Amino acid sequence: MKTKISILIIIVVCFGMILSCQFLTKAADVGAQVAGATGLIDSNVADAISVSARAIGSAAEEITPEQEYYIGRAVAANILTTYRLWNGNPALTQYLNHICAAIVINSPRPDVFNGYRVAILDTNEINAFATPGGHIFLTRGIINASKSEDQLAAIIAHEVAHIQLMHGIRAIRNNRITQAIMITGTAAAGAATGMDVNQLTTVFNETVGEIVQTLVQNGYSQAQELEADTTAMALLAGAGYNPSALIDVLRELRTVQTANAGFGRTHPTPAQRITNAERTVRNHNVTDQSATRTTRFATATR
Repeated sequence: MKTKISILIIIVVCFGMILSCQFLTKAADVGAQVAGATGLIDSNVADAISVSARAIGSAAEEITPEQEYYIGRAVAANILTTYRLWNGNPALTQYLNHICAAIVINSPRPDVFNGYRVAILDTNEINAFATPGGHIFLTRGIINASKSEDQLAAIIAHEVAHIQLMHGIRAIRNNRITQAIMITGTAAAGAATGMDVNQLTTVFNETVGEIVQTLVQNGYSQAQELEADTTAMALLAGAGYNPSALIDVLRELRTVQTANAGFGRTHPTPAQRITNAERTVRNHNVTDQSATRTTRFATATR
Protein backbone atom coordinates (compact mmCIF):
# COMPACT_ATOMS: atom_id res chain seq x y z
CA MET A 1 0.00 0.00 0.00
CA LYS A 2 2.80 2.41 0.92
CA THR A 3 4.50 1.67 -2.41
CA LYS A 4 1.32 2.57 -4.33
CA ILE A 5 0.96 5.80 -2.38
CA SER A 6 4.58 6.78 -3.03
CA ILE A 7 4.26 6.06 -6.75
CA LEU A 8 1.10 8.16 -6.91
CA ILE A 9 2.77 11.10 -5.15
CA ILE A 10 5.86 10.87 -7.38
CA ILE A 11 3.65 11.00 -10.47
CA VAL A 12 2.05 14.20 -9.17
CA VAL A 13 5.46 15.74 -8.48
CA CYS A 14 6.79 14.87 -11.94
CA PHE A 15 3.76 16.37 -13.64
CA GLY A 16 4.18 19.41 -11.39
CA MET A 17 7.58 20.09 -12.90
CA ILE A 18 6.10 20.01 -16.41
CA LEU A 19 2.60 21.47 -16.28
CA SER A 20 1.58 25.00 -15.43
CA CYS A 21 0.80 25.91 -11.83
CA GLN A 22 -2.90 26.63 -12.36
CA PHE A 23 -3.53 23.54 -14.48
CA LEU A 24 -1.73 21.29 -12.02
CA THR A 25 -3.58 22.58 -9.00
CA LYS A 26 -7.00 22.25 -10.65
CA ALA A 27 -6.21 18.83 -12.08
CA ALA A 28 -4.90 17.55 -8.77
CA ASP A 29 -7.89 18.85 -6.82
CA VAL A 30 -10.42 17.42 -9.27
CA GLY A 31 -8.54 14.15 -9.57
CA ALA A 32 -8.26 13.79 -5.82
CA GLN A 33 -11.96 14.51 -5.31
CA VAL A 34 -13.04 12.05 -7.98
CA ALA A 35 -10.67 9.34 -6.79
CA GLY A 36 -11.73 9.86 -3.19
CA ALA A 37 -15.42 9.84 -4.05
CA THR A 38 -15.18 6.69 -6.11
CA GLY A 39 -13.19 4.85 -3.46
CA LEU A 40 -10.07 4.42 -5.61
CA ILE A 41 -8.02 6.03 -2.80
CA ASP A 42 -8.92 7.04 0.74
CA SER A 43 -9.49 10.63 1.80
CA ASN A 44 -6.07 10.99 3.47
CA VAL A 45 -4.28 10.08 0.24
CA ALA A 46 -6.53 12.44 -1.74
CA ASP A 47 -5.67 15.28 0.68
CA ALA A 48 -1.98 14.42 0.40
CA ILE A 49 -2.11 14.70 -3.40
CA SER A 50 -3.84 18.09 -3.20
CA VAL A 51 -1.34 19.47 -0.67
CA SER A 52 1.59 18.20 -2.75
CA ALA A 53 0.23 19.76 -5.93
CA ARG A 54 -0.34 23.14 -4.29
CA ALA A 55 3.17 23.08 -2.82
CA ILE A 56 4.76 22.42 -6.23
CA GLY A 57 2.54 25.08 -7.80
CA SER A 58 3.53 27.62 -5.15
CA ALA A 59 7.21 26.93 -5.83
CA ALA A 60 6.76 27.56 -9.55
CA GLU A 61 4.70 30.73 -9.46
CA GLU A 62 6.22 34.16 -10.18
CA ILE A 63 6.82 36.38 -7.18
CA THR A 64 5.34 39.87 -7.59
CA PRO A 65 7.18 43.07 -6.56
CA GLU A 66 4.83 43.37 -3.59
CA GLN A 67 5.57 39.81 -2.49
CA GLU A 68 9.27 40.48 -2.99
CA TYR A 69 9.03 43.49 -0.67
CA TYR A 70 7.22 41.62 2.09
CA ILE A 71 9.57 38.64 1.83
CA GLY A 72 12.49 41.06 2.07
CA ARG A 73 10.93 42.81 5.03
CA ALA A 74 10.65 39.49 6.84
CA VAL A 75 14.32 38.76 6.14
CA ALA A 76 15.22 42.29 7.29
CA ALA A 77 13.28 41.73 10.51
CA ASN A 78 15.30 38.56 11.00
CA ILE A 79 18.55 40.51 10.59
CA LEU A 80 17.36 43.01 13.20
CA THR A 81 16.96 40.23 15.75
CA THR A 82 20.76 39.91 15.60
CA TYR A 83 21.84 43.50 14.99
CA ARG A 84 20.55 46.83 16.30
CA LEU A 85 19.85 49.77 14.03
CA TRP A 86 22.18 52.70 14.66
CA ASN A 87 20.66 56.17 14.63
CA GLY A 88 23.61 58.02 16.14
CA ASN A 89 24.12 60.09 12.99
CA PRO A 90 20.92 60.65 10.97
CA ALA A 91 22.83 62.82 8.50
CA LEU A 92 25.10 59.86 7.69
CA THR A 93 22.09 57.61 7.06
CA GLN A 94 20.63 60.27 4.77
CA TYR A 95 23.98 60.57 2.98
CA LEU A 96 24.06 56.83 2.30
CA ASN A 97 20.51 56.96 0.96
CA HIS A 98 21.47 59.81 -1.37
CA ILE A 99 24.35 57.71 -2.70
CA CYS A 100 21.95 54.80 -3.20
CA ALA A 101 19.47 57.04 -5.04
CA ALA A 102 22.23 58.22 -7.39
CA ILE A 103 23.17 54.62 -8.13
CA VAL A 104 19.67 53.30 -8.85
CA ILE A 105 18.20 56.25 -10.75
CA ASN A 106 19.90 55.32 -14.04
CA SER A 107 19.95 51.59 -13.36
CA PRO A 108 17.91 48.90 -15.14
CA ARG A 109 15.58 48.76 -12.14
CA PRO A 110 15.31 52.26 -10.68
CA ASP A 111 12.23 51.55 -8.60
CA VAL A 112 10.96 48.73 -6.42
CA PHE A 113 7.66 48.31 -4.58
CA ASN A 114 8.52 50.51 -1.59
CA GLY A 115 11.78 52.07 -2.77
CA TYR A 116 15.40 51.37 -1.88
CA ARG A 117 16.30 52.06 1.76
CA VAL A 118 19.72 52.07 3.41
CA ALA A 119 20.15 51.72 7.17
CA ILE A 120 23.15 51.37 9.48
CA LEU A 121 23.68 48.45 11.84
CA ASP A 122 25.29 49.16 15.21
CA THR A 123 28.21 46.77 15.06
CA ASN A 124 31.92 46.98 14.30
CA GLU A 125 31.63 43.78 12.27
CA ILE A 126 32.56 44.46 8.64
CA ASN A 127 29.50 43.40 6.68
CA ALA A 128 26.57 44.47 4.53
CA PHE A 129 23.25 42.82 3.70
CA ALA A 130 20.69 43.19 0.93
CA THR A 131 17.25 41.63 1.20
CA PRO A 132 14.65 41.39 -1.57
CA GLY A 133 12.53 44.45 -2.18
CA GLY A 134 15.17 47.13 -1.57
CA HIS A 135 16.35 46.76 2.03
CA ILE A 136 20.09 47.47 2.43
CA PHE A 137 22.07 47.35 5.67
CA LEU A 138 25.65 48.57 6.16
CA THR A 139 27.45 47.99 9.43
CA ARG A 140 29.35 50.75 11.19
CA GLY A 141 32.41 48.58 10.72
CA ILE A 142 32.24 48.58 6.93
CA ILE A 143 31.50 52.32 6.85
CA ASN A 144 34.54 53.00 9.02
CA ALA A 145 36.66 50.82 6.74
CA SER A 146 35.69 52.90 3.69
CA LYS A 147 38.14 55.60 2.64
CA SER A 148 36.02 57.58 0.17
CA GLU A 149 32.50 58.19 -1.08
CA ASP A 150 33.28 56.09 -4.13
CA GLN A 151 34.14 53.15 -1.87
CA LEU A 152 30.87 53.56 0.03
CA ALA A 153 29.10 53.74 -3.32
CA ALA A 154 30.82 50.51 -4.38
CA ILE A 155 29.55 48.71 -1.27
CA ILE A 156 26.01 50.00 -1.81
CA ALA A 157 26.16 49.20 -5.53
CA HIS A 158 27.13 45.61 -4.73
CA GLU A 159 24.06 45.29 -2.49
CA VAL A 160 21.82 46.99 -5.06
CA ALA A 161 23.11 44.48 -7.61
CA HIS A 162 21.96 41.58 -5.41
CA ILE A 163 18.49 43.13 -5.31
CA GLN A 164 18.29 43.92 -9.02
CA LEU A 165 19.60 40.49 -9.98
CA MET A 166 16.99 39.02 -7.62
CA HIS A 167 19.53 36.77 -5.91
CA GLY A 168 17.53 36.68 -2.70
CA ILE A 169 14.32 35.76 -4.51
CA ARG A 170 16.10 33.03 -6.44
CA ALA A 171 17.39 31.58 -3.19
CA ILE A 172 13.94 31.76 -1.62
CA ARG A 173 12.31 30.28 -4.69
CA ASN A 174 14.77 27.38 -4.58
CA ASN A 175 13.91 26.87 -0.94
CA ARG A 176 10.21 26.92 -1.79
CA ILE A 177 10.83 24.11 -4.26
CA THR A 178 12.68 22.26 -1.52
CA GLN A 179 9.73 22.89 0.77
CA ALA A 180 7.39 21.54 -1.89
CA ILE A 181 9.39 18.33 -2.06
CA MET A 182 9.47 18.16 1.73
CA ILE A 183 5.72 18.56 2.08
CA THR A 184 5.15 16.08 -0.73
CA GLY A 185 7.17 13.46 1.07
CA THR A 186 5.57 14.31 4.41
CA ALA A 187 2.10 14.23 2.92
CA ALA A 188 2.76 10.79 1.48
CA ALA A 189 3.99 9.56 4.86
CA GLY A 190 0.99 11.12 6.55
CA ALA A 191 -1.40 9.45 4.16
CA ALA A 192 0.20 6.13 4.92
CA THR A 193 0.02 6.69 8.69
CA GLY A 194 -3.32 8.50 8.86
CA MET A 195 -1.83 11.81 10.08
CA ASP A 196 -4.04 14.85 9.54
CA VAL A 197 -2.89 17.04 6.62
CA ASN A 198 -3.31 20.20 8.72
CA GLN A 199 -0.78 18.79 11.18
CA LEU A 200 1.62 18.14 8.33
CA THR A 201 1.23 21.70 7.05
CA THR A 202 1.88 23.11 10.54
CA VAL A 203 5.09 21.10 10.85
CA PHE A 204 6.11 22.25 7.37
CA ASN A 205 5.46 25.94 8.09
CA GLU A 206 7.66 25.79 11.17
CA THR A 207 10.69 25.29 8.90
CA VAL A 208 10.23 28.67 7.18
CA GLY A 209 12.00 30.62 9.93
CA GLU A 210 14.95 28.25 9.79
CA ILE A 211 15.21 28.67 6.02
CA VAL A 212 15.27 32.47 6.29
CA GLN A 213 17.97 32.21 8.95
CA THR A 214 19.99 29.88 6.74
CA LEU A 215 19.74 32.35 3.86
CA VAL A 216 21.12 35.19 5.98
CA GLN A 217 23.86 33.15 7.64
CA ASN A 218 25.13 31.32 4.56
CA GLY A 219 25.02 34.24 2.15
CA TYR A 220 24.78 34.00 -1.61
CA SER A 221 26.74 31.60 -3.81
CA GLN A 222 30.21 32.50 -5.01
CA ALA A 223 28.91 32.84 -8.57
CA GLN A 224 26.21 35.27 -7.40
CA GLU A 225 28.74 37.34 -5.43
CA LEU A 226 31.00 37.67 -8.47
CA GLU A 227 27.99 38.51 -10.65
CA ALA A 228 27.00 41.21 -8.15
CA ASP A 229 30.52 42.68 -8.31
CA THR A 230 30.38 42.82 -12.12
CA THR A 231 26.95 44.45 -12.04
CA ALA A 232 28.04 46.85 -9.29
CA MET A 233 30.82 48.24 -11.47
CA ALA A 234 28.31 48.92 -14.26
CA LEU A 235 26.01 50.64 -11.74
CA LEU A 236 28.91 52.76 -10.45
CA ALA A 237 29.90 53.81 -13.96
CA GLY A 238 26.31 54.71 -14.77
CA ALA A 239 26.15 56.97 -11.71
CA GLY A 240 29.48 58.68 -12.44
CA TYR A 241 31.42 56.88 -9.71
CA ASN A 242 34.76 55.25 -10.38
CA PRO A 243 34.17 51.49 -10.93
CA SER A 244 37.68 50.75 -9.69
CA ALA A 245 36.49 51.88 -6.24
CA LEU A 246 35.15 48.36 -5.82
CA ILE A 247 38.68 47.00 -6.21
CA ASP A 248 39.88 49.55 -3.64
CA VAL A 249 37.20 48.33 -1.20
CA LEU A 250 38.21 44.72 -1.75
CA ARG A 251 41.84 45.58 -1.05
CA GLU A 252 40.78 47.28 2.19
CA LEU A 253 38.71 44.24 3.15
CA ARG A 254 41.65 41.95 2.46
CA THR A 255 43.59 43.67 5.24
CA VAL A 256 40.84 43.81 7.86
CA GLN A 257 38.35 40.98 7.43
CA THR A 258 38.52 37.60 9.14
CA ALA A 259 37.50 34.30 7.59
CA ASN A 260 34.72 33.40 10.04
CA ALA A 261 33.03 36.79 10.52
CA GLY A 262 31.17 39.31 8.42
CA PHE A 263 32.10 39.34 4.75
CA GLY A 264 34.60 36.55 5.37
CA ARG A 265 31.82 34.17 6.36
CA THR A 266 29.41 34.90 3.52
CA HIS A 267 31.55 36.06 0.59
CA PRO A 268 34.35 34.68 -1.61
CA THR A 269 37.84 35.81 -0.61
CA PRO A 270 38.81 39.38 -1.60
CA ALA A 271 41.59 37.91 -3.79
CA GLN A 272 39.04 35.99 -5.87
CA ARG A 273 36.83 39.03 -6.18
CA ILE A 274 39.71 41.34 -7.08
CA THR A 275 40.76 39.02 -9.92
CA ASN A 276 37.19 39.01 -11.23
CA ALA A 277 36.83 42.81 -10.87
CA GLU A 278 40.13 43.57 -12.59
CA ARG A 279 38.93 41.64 -15.63
CA THR A 280 35.68 43.63 -15.69
CA VAL A 281 36.78 47.16 -14.82
CA ARG A 282 38.48 47.63 -18.19
CA ASN A 283 35.02 47.54 -19.80
CA HIS A 284 34.22 50.92 -18.22
CA ASN A 285 35.79 54.22 -19.17
CA VAL A 286 34.89 56.75 -16.49
CA THR A 287 36.85 59.90 -15.63
CA ASP A 288 37.96 59.77 -12.01
CA GLN A 289 36.26 62.66 -10.21
CA SER A 290 36.43 61.19 -6.72
CA ALA A 291 38.51 64.13 -5.46
CA THR A 292 35.48 66.40 -5.87
CA ARG A 293 33.65 64.29 -3.29
CA THR A 294 36.37 64.26 -0.65
CA THR A 295 35.00 67.12 1.45
CA ARG A 296 31.45 65.75 1.31
CA PHE A 297 32.63 62.31 2.45
CA ALA A 298 34.72 63.75 5.30
CA THR A 299 31.81 65.87 6.53
CA ALA A 300 29.32 62.98 6.45
CA THR A 301 31.53 60.37 8.12
CA ARG A 302 33.39 62.33 10.78
